[in-house]
Amino acid sequence: MNREPGLLVVGASLAGLRAVEAARRDGWDGPITLLGGEPVLPYDRPPLSKAVLNSDSPPELKPFRTEAELVDGLGVTLALGERATGLDLAGSVVITDRRSLGYSRLVIATGSSPLRLPGVALSDRILTLRTWHDAVALHQRLAHGGRLVVVGAGFIGAEIASAAARRGLAVTLVEAAEAPLVPALGQTVARAVAELHAANGVNLTTGTKVVSVVEGTHTVTINLDDGRALPAETVVVGIGSRPEQAWLAGSGLSLGNGVSCDAALAAAPNVYAAGDVASWPNPAFDGDVMRLEHWTSAAEQGMWAGRNAVRADDEPFSTVPYFWSDWYDNRIQFLGRYSDDLEIVGNIAEHRFIALYRRGDRLVGAMGLNSPAMMRLRTAITDRTDFGAVRDSLLVGPGAAR
Repeated sequence: MNREPGLLVVGASLAGLRAVEAARRDGWDGPITLLGGEPVLPYDRPPLSKAVLNSDSPPELKPFRTEAELVDGLGVTLALGERATGLDLAGSVVITDRRSLGYSRLVIATGSSPLRLPGVALSDRILTLRTWHDAVALHQRLAHGGRLVVVGAGFIGAEIASAAARRGLAVTLVEAAEAPLVPALGQTVARAVAELHAANGVNLTTGTKVVSVVEGTHTVTINLDDGRALPAETVVVGIGSRPEQAWLAGSGLSLGNGVSCDAALAAAPNVYAAGDVASWPNPAFDGDVMRLEHWTSAAEQGMWAGRNAVRADDEPFSTVPYFWSDWYDNRIQFLGRYSDDLEIVGNIAEHRFIALYRRGDRLVGAMGLNSPAMMRLRTAITDRTDFGAVRDSLLVGPGAAR
C-alpha cells in the first residue's frame, strides 16, 4: 500500500466502521486509521437498550468485526481509547489527547452524547445510557431490583422502562412535556403509544420537570416542580442527546445542530461527516436539512461518506429515515418524517395501526405499531407514491392494518 497521509476516520462507531469498509471496497489502497474514544472495537448500540437490558445473563460485548479482521483483513490501524480534541483544517491534522494525526481524507463519525440534568452528577445510581460501559452498569442496577425512575419518556427511556418492568422493578417515567414524543409523532399517535406504559404497569408522569436530584445513603430522591418527591434505588437520565462536536470548535467547520454538510456529506474539502453528528440536506425530501440518530442512517451515511472521501466525484446521499423501538413486546417503527397532516389506518385501541403523514398528495412518513406492512411503505415514500393509493393499499392489501 502507498504511504501518503491516509484516510482518518474519527469515531469507532457503526458509521465509522462502514466508512472504513466502503473505502477499501471502493479501491482505496492508502493507510486507514480508525480513532475511537472508547477502548473497545466498534459494536452495535441498539441492543444496549433492548437485548442487553432484557437479558438475564451478564452482558457480553459482541463487536461487529474482530481485531484481526480490521487490522489484517482491512489493513486498518486502530487507535482505540484515544479521543479527538481538535481539528486543524488548514494543516489537515486531528489533535487527540495523546498526539497529532495527519490525514489526506477525513471522515467525522463521533456520534452523539447524552444530555445531562443541570447540576446533577452521574454516579453508580444515577446513570445515562449511551455506551457499552453504561449498559453494563445499568444491567447491574436492574438486577438489584427496587424502584427505578427514568427521566425522559422518549424512545430510549421507554425501552429502559420496558426492560425494567420485565424484571419486576417498580418503574416511573417522568416527562416534562404534556405527552411524550409529540414533536416526533403528533398528539394523537403519541398519546396512543404512551398508553402502552400504563398497560404494562409503568407509571408515566407528564407535564412536570425535575428541579433537583438528591442522592442519599440508600436512595435517590427526585424532586419535581409540582412538589412531589420520588424515591428510587436507581435513576436513569434519558432526556435526549447532542452531536459530539465540541472537539471541532474553532476548526472552521460550520457547526449547528451537527456538522453542516452538503448533499454529498462533505463538510469541507476532503472532510466528510456521517451518523448522529452529520447534518445535511436530504434530496429525498427536497433538500430538507436533517440530522438523524438512527442505526440505519448511520450505516448508510458511513458507507456513503467513506466512499465519497476516496473518490474523485461526490455523489449526493439520499435516504428515507427508518428506526424501530421495542416496548413491552410491542414493535414501533417509523419511516420518513413527521407532518401534522396525518391519517390513521387500523385500530388504536387494539395497539395495531399505522399513522400516515402527508404533504399534499405525497406520503412523507409513517409510524406503525405492531404492523407487518411498514417496510413496503419506505419504497412508497422513496417513489413519491400518491397518498390515496398508499392508504387504499393498506386497507385492502396483504397484511392490511384493520
